[in-house]
Amino acid sequence: MRTLKKLSALLLILCLYLTSSIQVFATADKTEISQAISNTASYLTKTVSEPEVGSIGGEWAIIGLARSGYSTPQSYYDNYYKVVEKYVKELGGVLHDKKYTEYSRVIIALTAIGKDPSNVAGYNLLEPLADFDKTIWQGINGPIFALIALDSGKYKLPMNKNAKTQATREMYIDEILARQLADGGFALSGNKADPDVTGMALQALAKYQNRDNVKTATVKAIETLSKLQNSSGGYASWGTENLESTAQVLMALCELGIDPEDPRFTKSGHNLIDTLLSYYREGQGFLHTADGSGENLMSTEQAFYTLVNVQRVDAGKTSLYNMADVKKGSQTNPGNETTTPENGGLPNKNKDVKPSVILSPGGTFADIQGHVNQKSIEAMAARNILNGISDTQFAPDRTMTRAEFAAIVTRSLGLAPKAADVFKDVSAGSWYAPYVGTAYSYNLIQGTSADTFTPEQTITRQEAAVMVARAAKLSGMDTNVQDIEIRDMLAQFTDYTKTAEWARASLAFSYKAHILSQEMIEILPEAAVTRSEVSEMLYHLLMGSKLL
Repeated sequence: MRTLKKLSALLLILCLYLTSSIQVFATADKTEISQAISNTASYLTKTVSEPEVGSIGGEWAIIGLARSGYSTPQSYYDNYYKVVEKYVKELGGVLHDKKYTEYSRVIIALTAIGKDPSNVAGYNLLEPLADFDKTIWQGINGPIFALIALDSGKYKLPMNKNAKTQATREMYIDEILARQLADGGFALSGNKADPDVTGMALQALAKYQNRDNVKTATVKAIETLSKLQNSSGGYASWGTENLESTAQVLMALCELGIDPEDPRFTKSGHNLIDTLLSYYREGQGFLHTADGSGENLMSTEQAFYTLVNVQRVDAGKTSLYNMADVKKGSQTNPGNETTTPENGGLPNKNKDVKPSVILSPGGTFADIQGHVNQKSIEAMAARNILNGISDTQFAPDRTMTRAEFAAIVTRSLGLAPKAADVFKDVSAGSWYAPYVGTAYSYNLIQGTSADTFTPEQTITRQEAAVMVARAAKLSGMDTNVQDIEIRDMLAQFTDYTKTAEWARASLAFSYKAHILSQEMIEILPEAAVTRSEVSEMLYHLLMGSKLL
């Protein structure tokens, strides 16, 4: 009996010792992760001091830093966004004609810093991902990162009228599932599972575990990854054990909510976190392979954002790619203190006014080639504000009705169309009723009488100037013009006395703000305004109000 008591006491002491050891190890492990993240964040901000658009030294550093909670200077993100805007603008919104992961990577980074990928220098970077055939052209990477990008900000797929096949999330999910290999894994090519690609595929599918086919595929892939893990706790790809393979599998576990220390992923006492940290060199980032060969910065970026993911999930936060916690507009608009963080534009603009987004890039018309207003016409057509009369013709000299003008002004400000039963000559079933109703509700237009709008009447230059001035005020521009300014501004034109009293302040503002050109010697206030002139006016209005 005494021996049994001694044995029980020894077992109790042993249990207490082991429990104490486990607790200390866990704490030390978390401390080690925290220190590695902090030191690597410092290393990255110095090494990647001016992040560019690129798979190395660009988006992945931005994503990791933004999601880490590290006190990165605001200017770091501001400068990156400037680079993105310039890059997108120089390329005309076409980041690559084949590799659509270029769009996905930038979208994820912009989402991480609270920016809107649907309006970057006027281009909608989400739209290319709505082209199914082009997105999957480069293989499984295309649909994987398209899903990750779209889900990072819970973005809706916009319509892409140029796409042969309009994409949906379901199509991308099915495309990934269709590429699962017989062994349960995924690969860029061949019939043997690759841990990197398998891990990335699971990251994309993580948010769809409520679907039976996705869940089944995930279970098989997890089993495969467990079998592929080496005794060292890491993974080999193309015959070489490396950091990136370990990182992508660990990323998958985090996105799926699986404990990184799950017994299925612990081999010979080594788990994925242990293995990842074995590549770490304080102050020097992470190695690609144990012997130090290969790309150091790429390895460092992948290891960094993976550890950030581990830390986030362990702390009960959303995962790296689940950016529901990021406040939209949380970063200021770089280089432009006068903009509204939420959605662009001037500080005093109406909250319902939205920036103009390019929907149909690169289009033009045969009858505007060499036209003095060609640039503004193409800009308005690209945003579906003012369209052609056919695919090839714009009719720049054709006049415009009051109803047509109400419609394009409403579209140019991004105001949601809504009917308003105000004018008896605007029937509820007419195509322009919602636009007239919207324009009236925002005080952009008035009737020709108390209850008539005369929608089919041709609009004059001075009437257009009045509506544009009201749109400018709604957009946050200062439209106030002193009496002496009105006189001095209009007196330079030979026919200024022919202008209506009610239009003079708006005309003076339009000339002062360069919405109307001062190069002409006449105002021609009662002349019918042409489509090309309207295009020019709206172009300068949107430029002046920082909505373009």
